[in-house]
Amino acid sequence: MHMITDNLLVGSIEDAQGPPEVISTLLLVAEEFTITPSAWVDYHRIPFREFAKVDPAKLAEAVRWLEPRASKGMALVCCRAGMGRSVSVVMAYLCCVGGLTYDEVLKLIMARRPGAMPLPNLQVAIEQVRQLRRAA
Repeated sequence: MHMITDNLLVGSIEDAQGPPEVISTLLLVAEEFTITPSAWVDYHRIPFREFAKVDPAKLAEAVRWLEPRASKGMALVCCRAGMGRSVSVVMAYLCCVGGLTYDEVLKLIMARRPGAMPLPNLQVAIEQVRQLRRAA
């Protein structure tokens, strides 16, 4: 598990299967896994394909789901290794909700999650999510 901000973490499928009790929110974004979440966790699954271009509609759904929850406690976003899909969702959240630029978020992620590999087309998809949010 890697702490990105005070209340946002990224992790692997192993982290999702047994999160510490300080985690109140868990978003699983791995298409190839399902879990039975811990009883105390507010859980949701939005499947993203590994190494695939980002679907802006799914990215918008993930940001929307995290938005009311991430500010209320510790939120963990997980995929297989905690390096690609989970990182990409957290980056989108920080850009769309946190108001940071893509470059600011990329710098933060690379410092906090060594080996992070944002999904292809992420910057374009984040801009599309921003447009969807403005239109809503």
